[in-house]
Amino acid sequence: MKKSIIYIFTFSLILAFSACGKFYKLEKSTNWEELYEAANKYYEKGEYNKAIILYDRVLPVIRGSERAELADFNYAYSHFRTKRYIEAAGYFNTFYQTYSRSPMAEEAMFMNAYSLYLDAPDYNLDQKSSKDAVNAIQLFINKFPQSDSYERAMGMIDDLQRRFEEKAYKESSMYLRLTEGLFPGDFYRACIINFQNFAKNYPDSKYNEELAFRLVDVSFSYAERSNFDKKEDRLKDAIKFAEQFKRKYPESKYLSQVDALSLKTTKEYDKFIVMKKEYDERLAKYKEEEAARAVSIEGEEVRTIPLTETNN
Repeated sequence: MKKSIIYIFTFSLILAFSACGKFYKLEKSTNWEELYEAANKYYEKGEYNKAIILYDRVLPVIRGSERAELADFNYAYSHFRTKRYIEAAGYFNTFYQTYSRSPMAEEAMFMNAYSLYLDAPDYNLDQKSSKDAVNAIQLFINKFPQSDSYERAMGMIDDLQRRFEEKAYKESSMYLRLTEGLFPGDFYRACIINFQNFAKNYPDSKYNEELAFRLVDVSFSYAERSNFDKKEDRLKDAIKFAEQFKRKYPESKYLSQVDALSLKTTKEYDKFIVMKKEYDERLAKYKEEEAARAVSIEGEEVRTIPLTETNN
């Protein structure tokens, strides 16, 4: 039994070394027909890395010939099968641009988009490549609206849009945390703008109710800490946001909190209006007194001028 195992192991090693030796000879070969046939065989056997190496050798030689079309297509798929998605996307795109009338052109255009989609990162990372994927998928949908891959492509777009939405929500939450500091500064304003943009960009998002409530909460805090000359407008905004929330989400779990904030904001606004009226009255009185004082001083100067002239 042990001898049988040894024989099998030895035979396997011989085959492996033989295969390695054969591939090494192919790498050094200058017979492009032999390279072309071998590259296709390695591709069909699923040995994609070897296929890529041989296609790299043969493609510059057969460029422009009838054989180049299949080789380019397999070359792109070899990169895809080895999970080199960015490279695969580029090669599938090049194939489509070069062989736009090929029966494989539709598949190549879809695979370009699909490769970019697979390379797209999670929502918490930079989404530039995800946007590139969306653009590529949209181009495919526009070009081949009757394609069998249409529904699959739409599902990919929906998934990427959810990633964008999730990232936007996390960014909104980040701004919200920044307002919790002792000196939030302009973060209140940035938070309010971010919440409003989120609702505009994702009108059907499951997060809109929560962020609408946060908008009411943050806008009140922003108004409460504002300078005198900006406080009235910001209190009005907070009241407006509260009313909008109550109209849009009459059954919301946040409704009692919004009602409390709305009442608090209204009281703060009424108090501010009284204070502003008193301030305006004191300011008007002060200006009147200043004007009267200026007239009095001017009159004194007029009366003293003749005396000065008489003395001269």
